[in-house]
Amino acid sequence: MGRAFEFRKARKMKRWSAMAKRFTRIGKDIVMAVKDGGPSPESNSKLRAIIQNAKAANMPKENIERAIKKASEKSSENYKKILFEGYAPHGIAFIVETTSDNNNRTVANIRSYFNKYNGNLGTNGSVEFMFDRLCYFKIKTELDIEELELDLIDFGVDEVINEENDIIIYSSFENYGIIQKELELRKIEIISSDFERIPKELKILNKEKKEEVNILLDSILEDDDVQNVFHNMG
Repeated sequence: MGRAFEFRKARKMKRWSAMAKRFTRIGKDIVMAVKDGGPSPESNSKLRAIIQNAKAANMPKENIERAIKKASEKSSENYKKILFEGYAPHGIAFIVETTSDNNNRTVANIRSYFNKYNGNLGTNGSVEFMFDRLCYFKIKTELDIEELELDLIDFGVDEVINEENDIIIYSSFENYGIIQKELELRKIEIISSDFERIPKELKILNKEKKEEVNILLDSILEDDDVQNVFHNMG
């Protein structure tokens, strides 16, 4: 099994700590997808993928429909993705993905967390090179994993594994659209999909130092504008 699987298995990152937080993220994703490609899942592949994620997170159907309808209104919020890079205590690299309708608020908040908890907010590119960016698909199929991997290798698939009774496909993030299209053509059910930033190397800390890093991590994750935090703490 590959590095992506081992990292996902080992990490303690607290993403989406509550259901409300998950729904907030998905709602923002729906708004951006609708504004980019329209409100029809049939013609908007990005929206189709987000709806799959919403169902996997047990988001009620009426919430999904309400978010699509709201996004179609001209008066709805315009969200923008903002990426932050920096270091937590003890040299742990952080990448913070946010989605915000107020750039000034988000920048001020993220900077304050780093300053308050002994971190350093860096510039663009300061730590991103320390991570590989992957996409993954959780699927449902009766096909043999090895056979499926051979079938999809020409579409950029790097690995197909069985992870906690789910079949997961991994690839570089730029292959996301190609793989989504091929899975749909083959009528393979996509349960959910997303992107990961996998550290090229983990930095091992003792328990005390990890607790210091986790104080910063938790404070960032509590912010409503934060979608994901990736780090290289082992």
